[in-house]
Amino acid sequence: MNNIENIQSVYFVGAGGIGMSALIRYFLSQGKQVAGYDRTPSPLTARLIKEGARIHYEEDVELIPDDCRRKESTLVVYTPAVPQTHQELTWFRAQGFEMHKRAQVLGLITRSTKGLCVAGTHGKTTTSTMAAHLLHQSQVGCTAFLGGISQNYGTNLLLSKESPYTVIEADEFDRSFHWLTPWMSVITATDPDHLDIYGTREAYLESFRHYTTLIRPGGALIIHRGLDLTPDVQPGVRIYTYDREKGDFHAENIRIGGGEIIMDFVAPDTRIADVHLGVPVSINIENGVAAMALAHLNGVTDMEIKQGMESFRGVERRFDFKLKTPCTAVLCDYAHHPAEIAQSIRSIRELYAGQKITAVFQPHLYTRTRDFYQEFADSLSLADEVILTDIYPAREEPIPGVTSELIYNHLRPGIRKQLCRKDEVPELFRQKEAEKGVVILLGAGDIDRYADDIARQFADKI
Repeated sequence: MNNIENIQSVYFVGAGGIGMSALIRYFLSQGKQVAGYDRTPSPLTARLIKEGARIHYEEDVELIPDDCRRKESTLVVYTPAVPQTHQELTWFRAQGFEMHKRAQVLGLITRSTKGLCVAGTHGKTTTSTMAAHLLHQSQVGCTAFLGGISQNYGTNLLLSKESPYTVIEADEFDRSFHWLTPWMSVITATDPDHLDIYGTREAYLESFRHYTTLIRPGGALIIHRGLDLTPDVQPGVRIYTYDREKGDFHAENIRIGGGEIIMDFVAPDTRIADVHLGVPVSINIENGVAAMALAHLNGVTDMEIKQGMESFRGVERRFDFKLKTPCTAVLCDYAHHPAEIAQSIRSIRELYAGQKITAVFQPHLYTRTRDFYQEFADSLSLADEVILTDIYPAREEPIPGVTSELIYNHLRPGIRKQLCRKDEVPELFRQKEAEKGVVILLGAGDIDRYADDIARQFADKI
């Protein structure tokens, strides 16, 4: 695909994924005919249909529209999460269509711009969305392909005809980020994940090391301090470190209280005093430092950074509060890796010191549960009560012996805990006595759909 201009129709296999949806919106904005398949309807696919995409939910070659059957003018985009045996993929392949992974297309679209990429096991969606907001609301501007729906803009795609910058969430799943050529990149974390793809921790880290070789000379790598990663950048690429309280970019004079977090942002050549976090949870201190570093290095002024951080409203399903009072809260968070869950619970513990924390966790993937059940149990044990639901399978078939009970049986002794089906969660809370505290619904599946119901129950009781 050397020239996107010659493409008239784009067909997506796996259209409902958050990353794919940004590409769907991009091609719709370019006036292309867009259609596709996804396994299940969702609020996101409903929005895409309203915006002009034609999406169906049955695996059926006959449902592919006529304008997407002309291989000379149709591009097929697929996600690696869809099995290669998928009927529609098989048909397109047999007909000789041009087919690309989502990451390949993203790499081609952004090759002629300055890609500001955020990679890492966790933190990348919030950090990239924060960075995109900082640039977009400044005189610098940006285009952005995000891995979550920005609460500021109600979308995961931002477009600019003038700005040379494109903010991209760089996904390590299936080595997708190897298709990118960043101008600058943040790496937030390298805790091993996706071992169904990588096999070993060493292979996972090697994938990140290779990613650092792709940063273009003249650009920069902004890497979290203390990661088990030795970058291998090209000559002419600057390397900076960042962290909450140390590194080339860091925070000082952190003040947490009264539902607010205020800090000073420190860079090698400037200091921005009294930065207010628009989403005041402690993990956003270091996410914010990384986003501000990326914005600062690309021409966003100190005042624009300060204003942008205060006006940032967050990302759907990332510390997404449905109810928030001084002593009670209900929120959902996309955390689906043990390290993310630990950070989420610690952040809530800091914001709501002394209050009971109930974690409702829907494990995501059988392989991840199999590989990390002890680590999940350790992280969830930071809460006061844990409710575990059945595993969300996503792209996977069940694995014998792998259930949520693996995590349940390894939670710390004495913790209040319960196993249930996901659809039983609202009723559990209906039966509970009214009490202060925080309920956090964790996971990358569909557990978030119950957050509003639980929030209403809490609001009624208090």
